[in-house]
Amino acid sequence: MALRGVVGIASARVARRRYPSLLSLTPLRLYDSASYPHNKGFKNPIRAIHEAAVDPITPKKDNEEHSTPNWKIKMLYDGDCPLCMREVNMLRERDKHYGAIKFVDISADDYSPEENQGLDYKTVMGRIHAINSDGTVVTDVEAFRRLYEEVGLGWVYAITKYKFIGAIADAVYGVWAKYRLQITGRQPLEELLEARKKNRGEVCKDSNACKT
Repeated sequence: MALRGVVGIASARVARRRYPSLLSLTPLRLYDSASYPHNKGFKNPIRAIHEAAVDPITPKKDNEEHSTPNWKIKMLYDGDCPLCMREVNMLRERDKHYGAIKFVDISADDYSPEENQGLDYKTVMGRIHAINSDGTVVTDVEAFRRLYEEVGLGWVYAITKYKFIGAIADAVYGVWAKYRLQITGRQPLEELLEARKKNRGEVCKDSNACKT
């Protein structure tokens, strides 16, 4: 996502003055494969990430909840969001070497809030949610940081652990999350909810009767 670049740009000046050793953590710095011997499957890690980001795989509408039995964190994502899928596909590609992330498409017909800490479609559409294996829910930049840590890319968001940088990153992400549907040319959330109810054959007596 563009958030990675914004985090790097916003934090680079602060890190240069106060934490020189943290410069290597920003998304603007490259790293070589020798620094990550466990990623032998990638001859060029940067190229692998770039290719996964710019050439997203067409998302499947059947959920993949059962594909990673020993998962450490569950990523709830919107499979109908083209920009979101670039990041999802990059993480999915990286996770082939770790098996740490369970990817759950909230737009899939079989998405179940009951199996995901009661998080319904409307709630998760508002901002990113991830669920740790112990059941705790994390959101916003913390969710990205945890997900990236599990696939060997913790350095990308490591600087957001500092409160000042983390606050900036959360603010930037909040703007993106608020206008994500408009930016990607999609219908308002209310219309998506109505269409989803019809697709699933749900009949609601009032606006609060159904959750998807």
